[in-house]
Amino acid sequence: MLDLDKKRFFALLLLFALLRLSCVAEAFGQATLQRREAPSAEYSLGPGDQVRIMVADVDNLPDRPIRIDPVGQIDLPLVGTVQAAGLTPEQLRAALQTKFAKYVTDPQVTVNVAEYESRPVSVLGSVTHAGVYQMTSPKHLVDVLSLAGGTAPDAGATVVVTRQTDRGSLSVAGLQTEKSGSSSIVHISLNALTSGSRPSDNILIQPDDVITVPKAEVIYVLGNVRRAGGFSLASHPSMTVLQAVTLAEGFTPNAAASHARILRKVEENAPAKEIKVDASRILAGKEPDQPLFANDILFIPNSAWKASSKRALEAAIGVSTAAAIYR
Repeated sequence: MLDLDKKRFFALLLLFALLRLSCVAEAFGQATLQRREAPSAEYSLGPGDQVRIMVADVDNLPDRPIRIDPVGQIDLPLVGTVQAAGLTPEQLRAALQTKFAKYVTDPQVTVNVAEYESRPVSVLGSVTHAGVYQMTSPKHLVDVLSLAGGTAPDAGATVVVTRQTDRGSLSVAGLQTEKSGSSSIVHISLNALTSGSRPSDNILIQPDDVITVPKAEVIYVLGNVRRAGGFSLASHPSMTVLQAVTLAEGFTPNAAASHARILRKVEENAPAKEIKVDASRILAGKEPDQPLFANDILFIPNSAWKASSKRALEAAIGVSTAAAIYR
């Protein structure tokens, strides 16, 4: 009988320990989730978000989270309707403190975000997977670009963020914000963003922001060079004939460099303008270097140039659209 009582005692003790461990694990998991999804001080509340509000010495407040309604407001005892959308949690706390001060001496107000409503962010342009992404917690610019699979090989040098003015201000230290109707726009250096050299560029993204990664402007070098293709101006802010030939790793043995041509699109529906270039004399330093502009095609023919010049130029224009792009 005594042995049976001991067994029951140890079984109850084990059960108690397991229950205690389960509670600790659950509490730890909730704390981890709260830390992971804790809002930035810059995060603006929006319709659908749920906030938990506590005011010392005010007992008739709801003991559950309050959902911000579709027009961005919450309704509270004593103070009535309060605008919450567009404010950070700290700004809402300050606004409520002012309102409750009419009824309570030195009110101590606490505002916590209990749940974030899923809201869209559009990612467009030269990214791996362009589309609309839903944010269920605050995210920064690098996080959202990662959701889209990162930038594509033909991405340009900047990221453009467009924000509706009713979502709050869009400002980055050291960069100019443009205004366009009801939107504000900022251009952020992709290199500075990804390298982390300017941490302030990694801005907090708001719902309904539009993130656009424009394609890089490209110079094409085609024909009798060792590495034909397009060369991104994202890596080279400007380019000349000499620089382009160097990036293309020089001429092939049968290149007619003295009969090179620059094909330049001047008007949308007009034929490309043909500019004669003696690339061999430029490389020898006997003629001034020639500047190249976005979408120019530098074509280096071979020794049979005179017999097929027109066909070769037409082929060069067609090939440029499918050329490999180098950064």
